Amino acid sequence: MMIDPWHIFTADYGTVAKPFTGFVTLLDMLIYMIFMVNVSRARTEYNVKAPHTEGPEPFLRVLRVQQNTVEQLIFHLPILWIAAFAMDDVFAASLGAIWCFSRGVYARGYYQKAKRRAKGFIIGMLVNVVLLVGAMLGVLASF
Repeated sequence: MMIDPWHIFTADYGTVAKPFTGFVTLLDMLIYMIFMVNVSRARTEYNVKAPHTEGPEPFLRVLRVQQNTVEQLIFHLPILWIAAFAMDDVFAASLGAIWCFSRGVYARGYYQKAKRRAKGFIIGMLVNVVLLVGAMLGVLASF
């Protein structure tokens, strides 16, 4: 008997309940991974050895982008997925894609100057508020 490694765990391997939201979640993880790599590069460039988090301002801005993104992900991912199941996959994924874009805008601005981070931050927070309201309404409508 030959074992197919792609079908070990389930006969429905490759079937995702909410594929658009799943794809956007992977994009969220990709952008976060890019920010982690940027911190690693900044540590090398500014000679900031781990576990230290103090350094010149350009290093701190790169670090804050990564830290703020993980703080946002803790809030963003649950409401993204609740909205996908309680409302609509495409609705949630569309907003999730805008949130992912907002993280790029946030990072680009913050890397240049701390005061330039606001636009990306505000876009991301507005997206999360819409997702939260949509998720709440969808869940409440389920009762």
